[in-house]
Amino acid sequence: MADDHDHTFESADAGASTTYPMQCSALRKNGFVCIKGRPCKIVDMSTSKTGKHGHAKVHLVAIDIFTGKKLEDLCPSTHNMDVPNVRRQEYFLVHVDDGFLNLLDDAGNEKNDVKMPENDIGDLISKLIDEGKEVSITIQTAMGEEAAVAAKEAPK
Repeated sequence: MADDHDHTFESADAGASTTYPMQCSALRKNGFVCIKGRPCKIVDMSTSKTGKHGHAKVHLVAIDIFTGKKLEDLCPSTHNMDVPNVRRQEYFLVHVDDGFLNLLDDAGNEKNDVKMPENDIGDLISKLIDEGKEVSITIQTAMGEEAAVAAKEAPK
């Protein structure tokens, strides 16, 4: 008997998880956490005293790292929360094409799937291009999303 199964794989990855668990009490200000399934940076946190049910609670206030929206969560300090794997990488800007950044990394690999930001960073990129300067852009990646989070004049 031969196996006549058709296998179609749309995509594959290395199997690395986009998040990892961390105990709520171990989270720190300026660290990262997932709130409502979104990758966020913690801007404020406070811990309440143990109540009559025995669990201290941690109140988290965080900002979504891609949308800038403020999110809050309340979690028992002994419970686990997901923490996103956040990666930042520097790229050299080649040019802007139809609202997308055409970038090169240190190894010379091309990347052209990052949208031109529509905020202060996008304005700074446009200003540096208009002045004829070389631009270095920091791309932040987490949970399958990526965005330009910083731009500066590239060192000569």
